Amino acid sequence: MEQVQKIYGRVVEKIIEGEWLVTVGVSLFKMIVIILLASILLKVVKLTIAKFFAVRQKAPIRLSERREATLMRLLNNMATYSIYFITFMMILDAFGVDIRAILAGAGIVGLAVGFGAQNLVRDIITGFFIILEDQFAVGDYVRIGTFEGHVEEIGLRTTKLKSFTGEVHILPNGSITQVTNFSLNNSVAVVDVGIAYEGDLEKAEAVIREVLQEMPNKYEDIVSPPELLGVQNLGPSEVIMRITCETKPMRHWHIARALRKEIKLRLDERGIEIPFPRLVLYNREQQAERA
Repeated sequence: MEQVQKIYGRVVEKIIEGEWLVTVGVSLFKMIVIILLASILLKVVKLTIAKFFAVRQKAPIRLSERREATLMRLLNNMATYSIYFITFMMILDAFGVDIRAILAGAGIVGLAVGFGAQNLVRDIITGFFIILEDQFAVGDYVRIGTFEGHVEEIGLRTTKLKSFTGEVHILPNGSITQVTNFSLNNSVAVVDVGIAYEGDLEKAEAVIREVLQEMPNKYEDIVSPPELLGVQNLGPSEVIMRITCETKPMRHWHIARALRKEIKLRLDERGIEIPFPRLVLYNREQQAERA
């Protein structure tokens, strides 16, 4: 009788062990299927988003390219995180984990974190509206508070600015209250040229206008021909003439340097002197002897 009970117990253990192996095998199979389906779904969603924005490019009324690129990246990230989260929950459910308890606990934890991390929530909300309203995009040159530079990255929590000297400033989105964007519209280059009082002012104006007419053919960043406004100021030793030129966004510094170079070379060719500081000395003794 004892031997029969032992044999019966071993059979039950093997059956239980076999059922456990079968259960684990089925769960692993479900996990593989879920991962494959999630990968296919993610590719389909990203392809749909790309197709949608490709169709939008042919529409008569469309968003700017910068805003479309930013929104497309945002939608891709949101889709990726959402599918990853759902996939993770489905895998836990396949292994018999009660996901309802996890979701309930996550909701309570999220509520507590929301009260304790109000700045984080404000950063995320502000970052969302920055992207949605297209206040600035990656590559734009902006000024935020005391920081100025090109936008390296826009996230839902932080924004990264890179200054022209190489420093990277990481700013919480919640602290961004005022933004000056220099990349939305065309820029204006302003150049002041000094002519000596002894020089021929009308000749200098004619030479400068001659140079300005040639500039649009040399530099593609010029939107409209430069304009000589006239005499801007009368300095201690020079007559200052002002020139303005509309350029593509953020190309005014380059065009201003080019204008100074071209004007300087042409004035030298025509024998027109650009003034330099002068110092005149008076000898009182010599003046007294002459008197």
